[in-house]
Amino acid sequence: MSTTTVSPITSQRKKVTTLTFRQKKECGEPITMLTAYDYPTAMAVDNAGIDSILVGDSLAMVVLGYENTLPVSMDEMLHHARAVARGAKTALLIGDMPFMSYQISVEEAVRNAGRFIQQANMDAIKLEGGRERADAVRAIVGAGIPVMGHLGLTPQSVHQLGGFRAQGKTATAAKKLLEDAQILEQAGAFSLVLESVPARLAEFISKKISIPTIGIGAGLGCDGQVLVTHDLLGLFDRFTPKFVKKYANLHEVMQKAFHDYIDDVETKKFPATEHTVEMTDEEWEEFMRNS
Repeated sequence: MSTTTVSPITSQRKKVTTLTFRQKKECGEPITMLTAYDYPTAMAVDNAGIDSILVGDSLAMVVLGYENTLPVSMDEMLHHARAVARGAKTALLIGDMPFMSYQISVEEAVRNAGRFIQQANMDAIKLEGGRERADAVRAIVGAGIPVMGHLGLTPQSVHQLGGFRAQGKTATAAKKLLEDAQILEQAGAFSLVLESVPARLAEFISKKISIPTIGIGAGLGCDGQVLVTHDLLGLFDRFTPKFVKKYANLHEVMQKAFHDYIDDVETKKFPATEHTVEMTDEEWEEFMRNS
């Protein structure tokens, strides 16, 4: 049986930057993005040739086990961002500003954005919200930190939105989303995530603004796509959003591996001789004589 080996290609690539994003949009080349929260995943995603890695606040749900993204703290985000930065050397690294790290004041927003750059080696930050975040975006960009916006379904506003629901489905809501996208562009954002919005609206917005859009549940008309890696890999035996394509079912693979391990230990098939360290007979005999 033949096996396919995927070789790392990061050594052949230049570091991806915000300029790369803009150039890709201008050339009509799709931008690829995935999440990562630890060193081995970041290394694997980076070696695969991804354009960008988002250390998302989805960390709260897929790694830390919270019900939503709201409880995750700046310290937790920075801890995982540092691990990702150690594993990925080529992708554009984006730290996701957690709930209440930028809403209190513009000064607080700039300070926390700076922590992602200074303490966690991120290249940029992402924050949620439209016109109400324009001042914060301007100030963070003014401090020399690239900002990615996030419109549509913004998980940190889950209570205000009434749950994880698609956005921009009415003419009025669509107009507001377009205006918010334009406001964020004018404020200096280098890119926007559009989450769970109608495909035709996402495509329209993508054509109306000069900065790249990254879609998640927003159709093919965006300039790029992002997914939560844990969803893509099928690491959970649980509800998966409609917009996720599972490329593997690692939860099933893991469950089988754990079951086989338990069975081997209980039936004493593991550890076998090949998993065991031994002494020479001479050393053993000398040990026995002196014991």
